Amino acid sequence: MFTGIVETTGKVVNLEKIEENLTISVSAPFTDELKIDQSVAHNGTCLTVVDINPEFYTVTAIAETLRKTNLSELKIGDIINLERCVKVSDRLDGHIVQGHVDQVGTVKSIENQKGSFLYTFTYEGNHITVEKGSISVNGVSLTVVDSKDNSFSVAVIPYTWENTNFKFLKPGNIVNLEFDIIGKYVQKLYIPK
Repeated sequence: MFTGIVETTGKVVNLEKIEENLTISVSAPFTDELKIDQSVAHNGTCLTVVDINPEFYTVTAIAETLRKTNLSELKIGDIINLERCVKVSDRLDGHIVQGHVDQVGTVKSIENQKGSFLYTFTYEGNHITVEKGSISVNGVSLTVVDSKDNSFSVAVIPYTWENTNFKFLKPGNIVNLEFDIIGKYVQKLYIPK
């Protein structure tokens, strides 16, 4: 489990396609603190550490993960958002984020609002958002400002903009979306498909 409070960013240093899987090697400030089998969220996608070197660690994304996330779009040198899993004794500062990306969305627009940034995203499918509800975008826990059918907006404070890969996003970019877990259960129970 994660909180959606991005711990740091990392740099993709190697990508290797092995059959249908993609191994991703990442240089990160906490590499020397990791252990094999530990979970780390990469742009909000929970992946297991499979190898550790002094300069980087490696994870594997399987075909299902690559189909549902933006990880298949990664290039060497890309900056990704990283969060290690929550310890039971930690505060839950964001919201409950499983690291199980539901789907991708697209950056529709970015507006500089003189003190914050308003990002609008579009997506396909039947997932729902609600104003003042939670959403995870590239692993960042955010509050929905404006909710419409197949689109939503979020306000990003300067700290989040500076300390995540949001500062590199542009209209048309693909992002990972994890919808609020409570909303998904409500939708499953009460909203016909």
